Amino acid sequence: MPVGPNQPKGNSDTSVLPHFAFPIDQEPLPALTESLFSNIPPKLNFVLKGQTVESLPSGFEKLLRWRISATTPNIVKQCIARSGFKPTTKSYSWLGYWGKHIKASGFRTIREYQKMNHFPGTFQLGRKDRLWRNLSKMLSRFGRKEFGFFPQTFILPADRASLKIFFENGSSKRKWIIKPPASSCGSGIQVIHKWNEIPKGRSIIVQHYIADPYLINDSKFDLRIYVYITSFDPLRIYIYEDGLVRFASVKYSNSMKKLRNRYIHLTNYSVNKFNSNYEPNSDEDVCQGHKWSLKALWTYLQRQGIDSSAIWSKIKDLVVKTVLSAESLINSSVKENVQGRYCCHELFGFDVLLDEKLEPWIIEVNISPSLHSNSQLDISIKDALIRDLFNLVGFMIPEIQDVVPNPCPVPDLSRYEPTSDVCFDRRLRTYHRSPDEKAKHIYYTQRHMNEQALETILDILTPDDIRILTETVDENSRCGDFLRVFPSSTSQLYHVYFEQPRYYNLLLQAWCTKHQKSESKGISSLEAFCRKGINLQHQTLDPKHQWMPPSMHYSTKDFKNVSPSASKSALG
Repeated sequence: MPVGPNQPKGNSDTSVLPHFAFPIDQEPLPALTESLFSNIPPKLNFVLKGQTVESLPSGFEKLLRWRISATTPNIVKQCIARSGFKPTTKSYSWLGYWGKHIKASGFRTIREYQKMNHFPGTFQLGRKDRLWRNLSKMLSRFGRKEFGFFPQTFILPADRASLKIFFENGSSKRKWIIKPPASSCGSGIQVIHKWNEIPKGRSIIVQHYIADPYLINDSKFDLRIYVYITSFDPLRIYIYEDGLVRFASVKYSNSMKKLRNRYIHLTNYSVNKFNSNYEPNSDEDVCQGHKWSLKALWTYLQRQGIDSSAIWSKIKDLVVKTVLSAESLINSSVKENVQGRYCCHELFGFDVLLDEKLEPWIIEVNISPSLHSNSQLDISIKDALIRDLFNLVGFMIPEIQDVVPNPCPVPDLSRYEPTSDVCFDRRLRTYHRSPDEKAKHIYYTQRHMNEQALETILDILTPDDIRILTETVDENSRCGDFLRVFPSSTSQLYHVYFEQPRYYNLLLQAWCTKHQKSESKGISSLEAFCRKGINLQHQTLDPKHQWMPPSMHYSTKDFKNVSPSASKSALG
């Protein structure tokens, strides 16, 4: 079977998956991307416009089915079509779905070989009112220096009295922006400065308006940053290296008389495209028109003598902190409603504004960022984005006998073997942990602030440890133009913001710290374990992978002295 690596970079409308309407400019690429490790099945390969993949062997191609919704973007349809997917309406036969968010209970029906493009509970980030509640809690705990990157917000009608005090005590020149709590595309947004302009009896948020934005060509702009989460436990956050810069189509004015002009104050393409002065841009490398690529912006700022890398570092920091503000709530919802770690992934659109001092502000988070492509600039960025996203998350071929309306009960994993080495392997995705693995989780979550204890977490790697580490390393090897920002060699700085410690985050932090210069030695060690099949075991008899407390540092009495809260955290 042809197996190979991902390929590097480089789409408009049908209700079914489209056929190619453009010339194929090269030989077909491998249909599958091989794992870095033995005894781990390959992942389906996704490619760019103008590329194709080789056919899968007979019998496997018919398993490539995708559940198309009314909101599945064309750029997604075209990407999956290039890898051989066909549409299906059957609830059991689809491998992938891209559409609107569903109720948390709906996630319970997702089978372990299926992937949906949302996690349950992410409205904690995507709804403007929930996002403010979560960030304001962090602001209260950790202060403005760490969490002062979101504008002061009031949720009406509940906060109406508090907002009234702000109006009475504040400057009459202070501006506010009104938004519905769950809208998008600039719908229902207006800038105000008078108390009587605030509507009564409606659920809205009123947010301090950042009236001193950094301007380019005298125009306001914001950044659409693409953030991708492949797992909440362990937490794995990626940021796409490119994105969009969206300009208001009328030059900026701070005048009270022009607050109603949406073309001055809003940067949404869905708003500004109706202005006759709107100037499109088709070139991702050129700084012109009212939409640029993020990379073009960095180039522009560097030419102005501005350190764009410092701004980018601040944005990455704000993204991680924003996700952490809702991590506990989302994690609880995932554990309650989702069968396994494989089933969910999610792309977020973070809207970021730079003020006149080039300080970034998170304005809002979108849980269904637009992937519609209205220009060649959009196509260039979003086609590569979706290709990299699907390769990163790693779609696998299910076993044929599982893709039926009423599959047989899952066998005892100690006697289970997949029918093919290219198919989904349940042993790698199980939540099962042996008694010694459970004990290890408790031990280290109890000592999550003890650096000396955490230095020993990699000394004995259990089968469960090896599965998490190989999954994480493998995933990152397919990242394309995504950059993993959590975990990283510095992510220990963020552990204080977690509501409760999570063992897998501690494990990956230790791995990233140990191998921050080069992972090659660590990968070789993991591969040696995988060749022996240690990663497939669930009650290993190998004493080298059976965990015991590190007796050099801690006594057995110390090991047993764990708090109930640590035990609950460690056991999920």
